[in-house]
Amino acid sequence: MLRSSTRLYSQVVNQNFRLSQLTNGLKVATSSTPGHFSALGLYVGAGSRYETRNLKGCTHILDRLAFKSTEHIDGRTMAETLELLGGNYQCTSSRETMMYQASVFNQEVDKMLKLMSETVRYPLITQEEIDEQKLTAQYEIDEVWLKPEMILPELLHTTAYSGETLGSPLLCPRELVPSISKYYLTDYRNKFYNPENTVAAFVGVSHERALEQVDKYLGDWKSSHPPIAKAPAVYTGGETCIPPAPVFGNLPELYHIQIGFESYPIDHPDIYAVATLQTLLGGGGSFSAGGPGKGMYSRLYTHVLNQFFFIENCVSFNHSYSDSGIFGISVSCVPQAANYVVDIISRQFMNLFANENLELTEEEVSRAKNQLKSSLLMNLESKLVELEDMGRQVQLSGKKVPVQEMVKKIESLTVNDIKRVAETIFTGKVKNSSGSTGKATVVMQGQREAFGDVELILRQHGLGNYPKLEENPKSKPRAKKLGWF
Repeated sequence: MLRSSTRLYSQVVNQNFRLSQLTNGLKVATSSTPGHFSALGLYVGAGSRYETRNLKGCTHILDRLAFKSTEHIDGRTMAETLELLGGNYQCTSSRETMMYQASVFNQEVDKMLKLMSETVRYPLITQEEIDEQKLTAQYEIDEVWLKPEMILPELLHTTAYSGETLGSPLLCPRELVPSISKYYLTDYRNKFYNPENTVAAFVGVSHERALEQVDKYLGDWKSSHPPIAKAPAVYTGGETCIPPAPVFGNLPELYHIQIGFESYPIDHPDIYAVATLQTLLGGGGSFSAGGPGKGMYSRLYTHVLNQFFFIENCVSFNHSYSDSGIFGISVSCVPQAANYVVDIISRQFMNLFANENLELTEEEVSRAKNQLKSSLLMNLESKLVELEDMGRQVQLSGKKVPVQEMVKKIESLTVNDIKRVAETIFTGKVKNSSGSTGKATVVMQGQREAFGDVELILRQHGLGNYPKLEENPKSKPRAKKLGWF
């Protein structure tokens, strides 16, 4: 039973979703989707964007220290109990949220919530555990630096936001691993691990049962630190290039480049147009352009992968956060073609809004909208996906947008909406903060000189917040001379 001193208020958002708040500020969100098993999670408003000075890298290490020994449960008992509950649990970190999630049979929800509450509220963080996870982190860091598809998005964020807020690395810098100590980890927890900064989310659990269990394990949780104001993310753009990745076995050597521009935050009215634009561009690898559902009609397949043999991978990306975002295109190519891909990418951006011969059509926009709706609905069939979506939405904005509303907003989009959003983003007109520059963010892996003058090509195409150049035939990229367009 709930303690008599605990007062709760609830708000019904839609038929299945309900949201309440305990007197200590902790929010409880539920979706009563029926089934034989339930999903539950605790979402803390912490992450790499909040790291400053000596706290850099703490998110990465705390992520790995989850579900270890606590003040009331030793490490071995914790591990054995989790395995008996099915072993389907995880702690993952993002730039704005620490997520503790699990899926168990309905009757085991109470036991799993107890373990989650223990690891969130009472971790011991022993020196032995810290040393072990620091060794693991060093291994992970070395592995990630060998994988361009993982390290380039990290460098993209670091470059776009000058290493602060959203640019603070999610992956702990290798040189900072030795300096991370229990003192800094505890300081990090004291600042961000507070009830008013936490959401408990449940899928497949009745709201009343969820409230009772959360109050049992988290109702007496008190804040240990006053709320910390979130520093705004200031997009600066810029350029970074790292040496070529080592080649293993018979794999081909590839150069990589990502070009992005500031995009909208997740609660912006045009975020649905941004998501549709990403689906419309699509893309993927050169060996997956075929078969139903593989995106074979997307623009990056038909205009890039199917036309340029030297491009191995070409895909659009969109990273959205509470107050900013990055949208762009990633390309992998043979080293000899690096000088041409910047022009190819630039044309894909420009063709969306400034090329009358390749204007967006009603057919392709309709196809992209249908693909986006299908993907959204299919992903939400998973209880763990539904759980994370609900938990993160409530944690970041204090509410959850019903899926029916999302679908209606996608359906209402027009060709002009997509063109307008594309032009705004790719010409550097998005200004989420007063310090936003509107310049492109460019990250490369390979010999820098092989990519040529990237900024010059972007300026020639009118992309980013750069002064427009006068037409100069001598400054045209070599790809034009070779007759590839």
